[in-house]
Amino acid sequence: MPCWYYDKKELKNTPSALDGIDYETEMRYRKEGARFIIDTGSKMDLGYNTTATGVVYFHRFYMFHSFRQFPRYVTACCCLFLAGKVEETPKKCKDIIKTARSLLSDTKFATFGDDPKEEVMTLERILLQTIKFDLQVEHPYSYLLRYAKCLKGDKVKLQKMVQMAWTFVNDSLCTTLALQWEPEIIAVALMYLAGKLSQFEVIDWVGRTSKHLRWWDMFVEDVTMDLLEDICHQVSYFLSSDLHTGILIHRTFLECMNDGVSDH
Repeated sequence: MPCWYYDKKELKNTPSALDGIDYETEMRYRKEGARFIIDTGSKMDLGYNTTATGVVYFHRFYMFHSFRQFPRYVTACCCLFLAGKVEETPKKCKDIIKTARSLLSDTKFATFGDDPKEEVMTLERILLQTIKFDLQVEHPYSYLLRYAKCLKGDKVKLQKMVQMAWTFVNDSLCTTLALQWEPEIIAVALMYLAGKLSQFEVIDWVGRTSKHLRWWDMFVEDVTMDLLEDICHQVSYFLSSDLHTGILIHRTFLECMNDGVSDH
């Protein structure tokens, strides 16, 4: 199976970068494409797994192709179309395009050309070859639920923390985290972030042994605090650039780090 994880240098040396698109613009295109997949999936009542799979296909595709060559909204529709089939929640191509038309401006929809359905269907073959027919994608959601079952403490606070972490996983789809780290590591980091922000400290868990300093040691090995905080910074920074609430989250997270709040 191909390796789908890249370091930060590789993420700045993409086909789009080589095609003259600066890093900030590429990140904006990725965010817009991912958000469009999420909005389209939501409007079509597709599940979170289908939507997330479509977003991961989208991010992987642009590690091999330039945004100049392949318009992001056409690619996004194609990724959602394929994800629907893979996740066994298929939607007709024409229905996805109809939904896309309702969400996009005339200028943005013009990138679909004279025959939008043919445009998407043709691109599907390129997408399949690009992702090397590696269709199954794991997401952090299932890991969040697995971890939550093992954590002990106030049930209401625990539920609040997990719900917050779930929201952060949704937000992380608009970043390149899925190209950097495995889903189980992202799940740990975003549960950690949610714990910081909800001020819920996990001090006991099912299956705890003396060699487990922190709850996540049961599930992932060699995960450093620097790594977790890097992931948290990426998500909170994305939020801070996205909406006012995100700015507050980013500031609160930085304050937690600076104040040295005890680790979970």
